[in-house]
Amino acid sequence: MGRIAALIKPHDLIYMLNQVGPTASHRNREAELDRRETARILVAGSGPAGLIAALRFADAGFPVTLVGPEANGQDGRTTALMNPALKILERLGVLDAVRSQAAPLKVMRIVDATSRLIRSPVVIFRASEIGEEQFGLNLPNSALNPALASVVAAHSGIEWRKAMVETWRLDGDHAHAILSDGSEITASLAVAADGRLSPAREAAGISTSARSYPQAALVLNFGHRSDHAFTSTEFHTETGPFTQVPLPGNRSSLVWVVEPETAKELAALDDAVLSMRVEQRMQSMLGRVSVEPGRQIYQLSGVTPRCFARNRVALVGEAAHVFPPIGAQGLNLGIRDIDDLTGIACKNRADPGAVKALAAYDFKRRPDILARSNAVNLLNRSLLSQMLPAQMARSAGLGVLGGFAPLRAFFMREGLRPGSGFAALAGGLRKQIRR
Repeated sequence: MGRIAALIKPHDLIYMLNQVGPTASHRNREAELDRRETARILVAGSGPAGLIAALRFADAGFPVTLVGPEANGQDGRTTALMNPALKILERLGVLDAVRSQAAPLKVMRIVDATSRLIRSPVVIFRASEIGEEQFGLNLPNSALNPALASVVAAHSGIEWRKAMVETWRLDGDHAHAILSDGSEITASLAVAADGRLSPAREAAGISTSARSYPQAALVLNFGHRSDHAFTSTEFHTETGPFTQVPLPGNRSSLVWVVEPETAKELAALDDAVLSMRVEQRMQSMLGRVSVEPGRQIYQLSGVTPRCFARNRVALVGEAAHVFPPIGAQGLNLGIRDIDDLTGIACKNRADPGAVKALAAYDFKRRPDILARSNAVNLLNRSLLSQMLPAQMARSAGLGVLGGFAPLRAFFMREGLRPGSGFAALAGGLRKQIRR
C-alpha cells in the first residue's frame, strides 16, 4: 500500500480528491476565497430604495453595510409597484408580508378634467389587453417599509449601521464613509440611495440639472361608497394630476397636485369639507367620500444628474431621478436601477466600483432614466401650459393613444418592462412576414 502511495504524485492526489467531491475544509477554503474576491458594498440610505439595494446585493453574495436610521413606518403614502418590481420583491422574500394590505391595479384611466377649450378624450388602459391579470399592486408605505426592514435585519449578509454618514472620502480604490458615531466604513462601491439631495452624489462631484415647479402634492387616503373595481383614475387638471389609486376594500389613496398655497388650504379643511371637495373633483365617480386621518404635503421638483455613477459612487432611486408623481414611475424606476447595478457588479465582483463597472452602469441606465424623466416632465408642463399649441398636442397625442389599440398596447408593455413593447412589435412583424 505504501509503495502505491509513493507512486502517486501530489497533483494527481489533488485531482483525485476533486473528482470524489469537495471536503468540508475544501468548501470552507472556497468560501473564504469567494469572500476575499467579492468586494464590500456600502449602501447609504434606509428608505425603500436603500433597503431593496441592500437585500439585492446581499442575495447576490456581496458583503453589505447599510447605513441609515430605522425605516419610516409612519409614511402615509402608498406606492404603486408594477409586476416586474413585484417579482423582485418576491425573490427577496418581502412580497408575501405585504400582499394582504395591497390592491391590484387592473385598469388605469386618464380623464381630462380641465375646463379648457381643447380637451382630451378619456383613455383607458386594461391589463387584460396585453395578457396580464394586473399591472401591479398599490402598497401602503406603512406596510412596505417595515416589511423590507424586517427582512434586512434578519439577513446574515447585511450589517445595518443605524447612523448617518457625516463625511465622504472617495479615492481611486475605495469609498470611505465617516459615520455620525465616529466609525468609518470602507467599501469598493458606495450605492447612493440617500434621496433627492444625496450627500453621496455631491461628494462624488456629480452635478445636477434641478428645477422647481409651482406645485405641491397633497397626499391622503379616503373611503368611498362605490366599488373602485381595481381601477386607478388620473384626472388631469390645470394645476397638475389628481390621482386616485385603489386600496383594499372601498378605500383609495390620493395624490392631489395643486399650487402650494392651495395645498396648505386644503390640508387645513375639516374632514367633512375636504371629503366634499375630493368627491367634487372626482365628479362623484366613487360616490360619497370620507377622508381618513393623516394628510401630507410634498413640494414638487425635478432633478436629473449629469451622470449616474462616478468616483466609486452609483446613484439609485431619487438620488438618480426626481420628477412629478405621474404614471407610477418613481420606485419602479429605482428598482430597475438596483437590478441593473447588481447585475453589473456581479460581472465585476473583485471591484464593482471600478471605472469600467461604473461606466457600464451609467451607459445602461441613461436611456431608461432620461426617457421616463423627460416624458413625465413634458406631460406635466403640458398640463400647466396656457398655450394653445401645447394643449392641442397633448389632446391629439392622448386621442391617438386611446383610439389605436396597437399603440396603446405598446405603451402599456413599455410602461411595465422597457423594451418589451418593441419586442412585441418585432414579434408581430415576424408573424406577418411568415404569412
